Formats: sequence, structure tokens, C-alpha cells
Amino acid sequence: MIKVLVVDDSPVVREFLARIFSSDPELMVAGTVGSGSEAIEAVRRKMPDVITMDVQMPKMDGYEATRTIMETNPVPIVIVSGSVDPNEVTTTFRAMEAGALAVVSRPTGMGHPDHEKTVKELIKTVKLMSEVRVVRRWPRPAPAAKLPLFPEKVAGQEAPEVSLVAIGASTGGPIAIQRILASLPRDFFPAVLIVQHMARGFIAGFTEWLAQSSAIPVKIAVQGEPLHSGCVYVAPDGFDMGVGTDGRIALRKGDNNNGHCPSVSHLFRSIAHSHGNNAVGVLLTGMGKDGAAELRLMREHGAVTIAQDAESSIVYGMPGEAAKIEAAEYILPLDRIQPLLVRLVKPGRGVGKTDRNAG
Repeated sequence: MIKVLVVDDSPVVREFLARIFSSDPELMVAGTVGSGSEAIEAVRRKMPDVITMDVQMPKMDGYEATRTIMETNPVPIVIVSGSVDPNEVTTTFRAMEAGALAVVSRPTGMGHPDHEKTVKELIKTVKLMSEVRVVRRWPRPAPAAKLPLFPEKVAGQEAPEVSLVAIGASTGGPIAIQRILASLPRDFFPAVLIVQHMARGFIAGFTEWLAQSSAIPVKIAVQGEPLHSGCVYVAPDGFDMGVGTDGRIALRKGDNNNGHCPSVSHLFRSIAHSHGNNAVGVLLTGMGKDGAAELRLMREHGAVTIAQDAESSIVYGMPGEAAKIEAAEYILPLDRIQPLLVRLVKPGRGVGKTDRNAG
């Protein structure tokens, strides 16, 4: 059985979550505690397989507790939040920087029409995250590894002109996207469009968090907005995002893509038709298949296509599906995706068409 430690400063919420986990035959509640400091001690004593962590708690909040646990006795941590207050959302994403694997909205109460759906989402995430192998986070950052260079452009061959980068991600995606954007140079000129599967209400905080570490502007996409070079656009809550034939952001309301909204599939399909070989598609860590077939469509239209590899993915679902159907020309660890993006758009140092399989 999977042992779950529940951390929340509200006794009512602790009881609510414990009841949810106890209802599943594969889960066992190892304990419930009401503060970050108690969580640190409980990890040592109870040795849980996974922790659900509240964010706003007195004395020691969820960020500090996550950071300390990941530096001492690392355990998979899922942030369970019942608030979209900006301060709490900021702390949530700081906790992900410290090593938390996922953020899930606290399930709605009994009688709410979304109760069963939100309970299923929480249980599924907790089970999946319990299987992730986490490693100790050191208080001081380790020295950066020297990255291997990508092949030079083939002599006499022009690299495709890249004007747009489309990125799709789900579970584990926030920290992967943050690391890519944080390392892009200020003069990175393609527009970047991002679809991240996320609980409703967190996109604004996610966007603000990305902007804090990015050298290029990051904003939530707006219907009809023209694309600007060197700007990052994040799909808003409840809308699929694409690009129209006029080169402007095109949003549509709905949930028509296997339950995912915003949908990576919709974004990649739109980019395949609007930008063809002037685009790069990147499919990162996440559950399910969203975007895999459409990444292949982008490849068929001449785009450069990249999937995160299994070793660096929190969940090798979406990129794994892309690999199975040969949708990705490059299958790379996370720390090699940004150097390739920069190389693709740097004048005179792009990767030629016959070069692409060398990554």
C-alpha cells in the first residue's frame, strides 16, 4: 500500500483528505499533521511514500517544509491548495522550485457537482507521484554540468527560419518550463506559446512566477493579440490557444480535447498549419497523450520537433507517446532543450535539415 502523510493546518481539511485517501484500497494514511515542522519530524518517524502539503501554515509554511524535507529526507510531495490567493500561489511555485512535484486543487466538498472528478484527480496524482524517484536537494546549487555541443550546420545548407516556439506540458511541467525560460537569452527573438495543464485559478500565479526568472516578457495570452517577437504567451484558464491565419492569438472556449483545456493538441495543430517549417514544437513531461499526434503533424509540416527524455521527465506520458510514433526528431534531457532552441534561432548556427537526427 502507498503510505500518505497529510499536512494541513486545518483539522477539518486533514480529516477531509484522510477520508478521501482511506476510501482507496491502494492508499493508507500514515499520519496527519498540522504544521511544517511537524511534517519534517513525521517524515523521519513514519517514512511515508508521498506527502500532500498545504502551503499557508503558521511558523513554517509549505515552501520551507518542502525545502527542508528535500534537503534531509526526500519524499515525493504534492501541493494541495484550496486557495488562488496570489501570495499562496507564489509560495506554491516556490515549493515546486524546492522540489515539490505537482500542485492539485483541494477537492470540492460532498454534494458539489465536481466532487467526484476532483477526488479522482487528487488520488490519481498522489498515486503517480508516489512512484517518482526523488533525490536529495542540496542547500547550495551544484556546479552546472558542461553541456555537449550540437552539430554545426551542414556546409552550404540554410537552417529553417524559426519565428515561433510552441511548448506543451502537464505533470512536472511548471518547473521544466521555468528552467527553459530562465535560461533563454534576452535577445531570443521567436515568440513562445505555452500550454500547461493546471488546476483552474493557478495560471495567473504561474505566469507571474515564470516572469520573475525570465529575461523575456511573459504574459497571459489575449484573444486577437498580435504575436510579438521575444515574448512568451501562456494559455489562459478555460481556453484553447492557437494562432490564426492573420498571425494573431486565437482563443476558443471549451473542453473538446480528451478533457484537456487548454489543449496542447489544439496549439500544435494550429501551429502546424499557421507556421509550418518556421516553428519548433516542444513536448515536455506529463500524463496522457495530449499533443503527441499533433507534434508529429508539426514534423510533417516541416517544423523542428523535440520531446523531453524519460530520465528527466517526472512522468514520461506525453513525450513517451511522441517518441513511440516518431513525432520527435530530438529526444533530449531537459538541460539540453534550451541550448538547442538557442542554436536553432542563432543566425548562422542553426541545425540543418539533414543534421537533426544527430541530437
